[in-house]
Amino acid sequence: MKVTEKSVREDLAALYRLMHHMGISHRIYNHHSARVPDDPDVILINSFGLLQDEIRASNLIKVGREDADSNQAASVIHWGIYDAREDVNCIVHHHSAATVAMSSLDCGLLPMSQGAMQFFNRIGYHVYEGMTFNLDECPRLAASLGPHRAMFLKNHGALICARSVAEAYVLTDDLEKACISQLLAMSGGANIVLPNNEVCERTARQFENMPQPRGEALDWPAALRLLERLNINYHD
Repeated sequence: MKVTEKSVREDLAALYRLMHHMGISHRIYNHHSARVPDDPDVILINSFGLLQDEIRASNLIKVGREDADSNQAASVIHWGIYDAREDVNCIVHHHSAATVAMSSLDCGLLPMSQGAMQFFNRIGYHVYEGMTFNLDECPRLAASLGPHRAMFLKNHGALICARSVAEAYVLTDDLEKACISQLLAMSGGANIVLPNNEVCERTARQFENMPQPRGEALDWPAALRLLERLNINYHD
């Protein structure tokens, strides 16, 4: 099926609603975006001030590189990645308690769960520079992400950079659960048993050998069915 602005609008609006349902929310300070097909100079993002459960396809706005007044974070965090990574078509940025806690740990994300192993040697870390309002931080954000699909903004939260909205949904959910699992294990005070590096690398490659981008065939349609059952109208 051809990807159109309408289909991307609906998918991105659905993603906002799913994030709210998952409890990954920080009042009005969430921003997730997607490229507009066939228009490299604009992205779709929420209008600042809306809660995630208020997002619909129709109230997503188009933002260019210099449109800081519309959504300043988009001009720095989102465009900084889009301009550096042609393969990225959707970006999720959030401040869940689990990812903020994980971003602040010296050890970072450990490969202690199967879901976490997909990020083994495949996740970036970006040192906190203050609130992200300065355009000169863009190249440093992109350099910290490197070739990866996810990054911790230290003392801040998480950034998921996916090839599609469906993949962004799956990676966001997997990363959140990996963080929660590690924090729960660490809170018990016992030693954490980790697989050896060879097993972790093999598992990461197994994830990469799944149909790509991840989630499009089964996970995303199932997530949309959930929204339908909940009578959540994100289409218009």
